[in-house]
Amino acid sequence: MLKLAMFDTKPYDRAAFEAIQGDFDVDIKFFDANLTEDTVSLADGYDAVIPFVNDTVNDRVIDALASRNIKLVALRCAGYNNVDLRAAKDKITVMRVPAYSPYAVAEHAMAMLLTIIRRTHKAYIRTRDFNFSLSGMVGFDLHGKTVGVIGTGRIGRVFIDICRGFGMRVIAYDVYPAKDSGIEYVSLNDLFRQSDIISLHCPLTEDTHHLINGYSMQYMKKGVVIVNTSRGALIDAEALLSGIKSRQIGAACLDVYEEEGDVFFEDFSGHIMEDDTLARLISMPNVLVTSHQAFLTQEALANIAQTTLQNVTDFFAGKTNGNEVR
Repeated sequence: MLKLAMFDTKPYDRAAFEAIQGDFDVDIKFFDANLTEDTVSLADGYDAVIPFVNDTVNDRVIDALASRNIKLVALRCAGYNNVDLRAAKDKITVMRVPAYSPYAVAEHAMAMLLTIIRRTHKAYIRTRDFNFSLSGMVGFDLHGKTVGVIGTGRIGRVFIDICRGFGMRVIAYDVYPAKDSGIEYVSLNDLFRQSDIISLHCPLTEDTHHLINGYSMQYMKKGVVIVNTSRGALIDAEALLSGIKSRQIGAACLDVYEEEGDVFFEDFSGHIMEDDTLARLISMPNVLVTSHQAFLTQEALANIAQTTLQNVTDFFAGKTNGNEVR
């Protein structure tokens, strides 16, 4: 029986994995702690580790895992920017869950967009206090607006389908355009210039780091709405804050944040927020922040658990299944 160490475990993670653990020849130890240089020793005696997006899998952690004869890092997420792939090469295999539920993330992106433009979050708070005034609640129609989608993988294409259902014009940018998709691709600068709404659905790489920055915002329509359910560091948070204060950015919907590692998934309601940029963003009336929850549906959690354990099983059986990160 394979012994697996899961890090940064939340109750919903544990429930999803325990529900199918009996279908696989594995024994999972659930650790609340994040995987870091300080906690990597918890992996002693295990065959593989199962980290999440905010775990640290840098060169020192990779070396520490390899020295413990751990052969596999089985990410239970799609992104892998927190893994030092150069350090992992020839030492340890990295696998991921590339498509757990594109619908979950795309639907959350639209939910955030609708919430911010129709003020439903504010309406909920008002009516709870029996305040039925409509002052300050004017929104705008999505129908007829132009949405620019950056990244047309599975999530991006599902989001495009949703936008088309609202009667929106869709334009897109991707380094690798989807062939025969019927998607109208434009240059990145043209997307910035034409879009009333910009939604990010691309991976975080050296080329996409701070894709949205002070310079690129100059090309955007005044009052543009930015939605990010992908990776936090796609947006320069300080530049975004400046863009909001100058009214260049009309609104922002953020399910991710570039410095989220020390904040998201935890309860800080009784504490002072140390991250001034995040605190200022949350304080803005036209900014909506959710804590990296776009993936959080029953269907997605079940798919994540199933694919992760299948990855582990295939790896130790000597099979390849296309989920290896190279």
